[in-house]
Amino acid sequence: MQQLKASAAFSDTKPHYDLLDGLRGVAAILVLWYHVFEGYAFAANAPIIETPNHAYLAVDFFFILSGFVIAYAYDDRWGKSMSSGNFFKRRLIRLHPMVVMGAVLGVITFLLQGSVQWDGTHVATSAVMIALLCAMFFIPAVPGCSYEIRGNGEMFPLNGPAWSLFFEYIGNILYALFIHRFSNKALAVWTAVMGICLAFFTLTDYSGYGSLGVGWTLDSVNFIGGLLRMLFPFSLGMLVCRYFKPVKVRGAFWICSLVLICLFYVPFIPGLEPICYNGVFEMVCIMIIFPVLVWLGASGSTTDTISSSVCKFLGDISFPVYIIHYPFYYLFYAWLIKNQYFTFGETWEVATLLMAGNIVLAYLCLKLYDEPVRKYLAKRFMHKRQQAGSLH
Repeated sequence: MQQLKASAAFSDTKPHYDLLDGLRGVAAILVLWYHVFEGYAFAANAPIIETPNHAYLAVDFFFILSGFVIAYAYDDRWGKSMSSGNFFKRRLIRLHPMVVMGAVLGVITFLLQGSVQWDGTHVATSAVMIALLCAMFFIPAVPGCSYEIRGNGEMFPLNGPAWSLFFEYIGNILYALFIHRFSNKALAVWTAVMGICLAFFTLTDYSGYGSLGVGWTLDSVNFIGGLLRMLFPFSLGMLVCRYFKPVKVRGAFWICSLVLICLFYVPFIPGLEPICYNGVFEMVCIMIIFPVLVWLGASGSTTDTISSSVCKFLGDISFPVYIIHYPFYYLFYAWLIKNQYFTFGETWEVATLLMAGNIVLAYLCLKLYDEPVRKYLAKRFMHKRQQAGSLH
């Protein structure tokens, strides 16, 4: 979530993995598309999101990308130009301005929606302001508390997808505290242990969801599941980076993008005995296919202006579009419920406008808000020597 372009922080002397930025953007756009269909399922009270069913795995893909680029950018800088304090300042400057923007947009759309929970209960303005304050400082809401204002248990009720960035922050903290110190062998053991734990959680359907769509709320099962969803792919991404050697591949961006689309469109796989069949597919994606896609993406390069422009644009908007789109989807969901619309065919004009509008807004937020704010914060809080590495 991650995760996302916000997870990259390359020094100026290192080559930039443009294709990974592009793939991050592709996954972010697919999340927008997935959330459109989440609205139809929500309105119809359906248990399964039909199309594209497995796009929630984009979060796990983001975590692998995050681990790869964090290791690439920082592993060789500890004890030299990098300290824990500098690392945390860099990550906050890179990530948090858009977190604040997502929270502000969330409160605006909630007020436009009438300040009501999904069951129609009116929410006091004081509770909305507390929810905004907590969202800006990234304090998650416990289900049922006064500032869990939507009434459906979201960790961040003003901007639901922020849950994945919450775990991204935890991953960054653990990386700075001890994971970066691991030798390659120690990291491999750590990653294997995390993989076994995630596989057990997934294959036994420990959450009872029939899928790995966990982490969005702060009950015990979702916290454990969200933590494992972050720790294993994040560590795996680091491991891939440490052992990475490029291979010759042509058209890597287009090949990897097509593979992601095909994976995310795989229908839900029913069956829980003797193991969760859908979980098998999820683990194959996370443990095998996603690392291969990251490896191929890091190996490839843009060889024409079209690919280069596409990857740059997608990389630029990947984090902004992920972190600001959902407040407007709340309005879309409320409209679907009010009018009893359950299919894309009934609402394709609005759905298309919703996606396009969020992409445009994300780009405007990036250029008019995020980049200027990060530039100011870097100048204000980072020494010149520390600013030598790009915050991108």
